[in-house]
Amino acid sequence: MIDVSAGLKDCKGGETCLGTEGVLRVSLGCFIFYFTMFLSTAGTTKLHEARDSWHSGWWITKIFMGIGLMVLPFFIPNKFIEVYGEVAHFGAGVFLLIQLISIISFITWLNDCCRSEKYSERCYIQVTLLSLAAYIVCITGIILMYIWYAPELTCVRNIFFITMTLVLLHLMTSVSLHTKINAGFLTPGLMGLYIVYICWCALRSEPPTEFCNKKAEAAQKEDWLTVISFVIAVLAMVIATFSTGIDSKSFQFRKNEAQSEDDVPYGYGFFHFVFATGAMYFAMLFIGWNSHQTMKKWTIDVGWASCWVRIVNEWLAACVYIWMLVAPLVWKKRETVEST
Repeated sequence: MIDVSAGLKDCKGGETCLGTEGVLRVSLGCFIFYFTMFLSTAGTTKLHEARDSWHSGWWITKIFMGIGLMVLPFFIPNKFIEVYGEVAHFGAGVFLLIQLISIISFITWLNDCCRSEKYSERCYIQVTLLSLAAYIVCITGIILMYIWYAPELTCVRNIFFITMTLVLLHLMTSVSLHTKINAGFLTPGLMGLYIVYICWCALRSEPPTEFCNKKAEAAQKEDWLTVISFVIAVLAMVIATFSTGIDSKSFQFRKNEAQSEDDVPYGYGFFHFVFATGAMYFAMLFIGWNSHQTMKKWTIDVGWASCWVRIVNEWLAACVYIWMLVAPLVWKKRETVEST
């Protein structure tokens, strides 16, 4: 009889190590499953063909296949799992980038829809109220972060993170309102909500032992609240992964092609690719982006590595958004220069 623990015999560090490697092994199984689905469904364009049936059906087969592939990594040597843990950092970064582009694309689509001739007058009041509410929540969130995570002037790092978020909010608004861009208040307001949320997540990811992180220290004393927060975080990640997976149209280079009735509603291959990278992202959250640190019970995405990943993601989000506003002007100017 095969000993499942054989793959873990080289693990050092007792239960902590086994927990970390257990997460990586389950993640590897999920990655293999979804990457196999990606390879078998990529390029599907029409409904009712064989690959469409494989994507939409065969559930019993896929359930047993998924269970088998999640068990398989527990027989793999520890060295290979360590390599996967390093590769998963890159895959998780790809997932964050895909999610970021998807969110920005949705925000710009919403803004273009509300500013179109068909809806501009009808949605003027709603857009104004939504923009105002977004900025009020942003400013309120920034003030609360100063109170909760920068209670002393010695909290230089947290003060820098929060102040940088305020600067990015101002910069995005200024660029959006520039006369040559004129994108309005809605998109920078919604993007402001996004970067404020990311900054808050980054500050929450700081270790509970950090002097400036009083909220985490207080939260540790309420176990039931910690468990509820953990469950909500997992559900939010699942929803975010699913919504990003079906948003393949944001990544198409030709978006104006007419669709026929028998075309697939979204890219099946892209959907499974997002879940494959999402499996890596889940693993990084559960181990705090660091396979060598100790993660306490019912904690997720905690540690300095997690904090800095969030902060870099926030800065990248602001840069990508600003570039998407400025890029049309840059390309137009370049085309003008080349034509002359």
